[in-house]
Amino acid sequence: MPYLLIGTAILLVTAILFQQKGSGLSSAFGGEGNIYTTKRGLEKILFRITIVLGILFLALSLLNLLLQK
Repeated sequence: MPYLLIGTAILLVTAILFQQKGSGLSSAFGGEGNIYTTKRGLEKILFRITIVLGILFLALSLLNLLLQK
């Protein structure tokens, strides 16, 4: 079980890091103008994979917590 959690966590962090567009804090303070964009293609697939991995990580964590008792 811990190996599944570690693997899922690594995949989740990798998926999140692949989504980064801005460079540092400059994008937070208006460095990038296109705020409202539509996700298409690979970006949309990566976004959905991130959601699935987050849900999977949460489910595995809760299952691990219940099995520990």
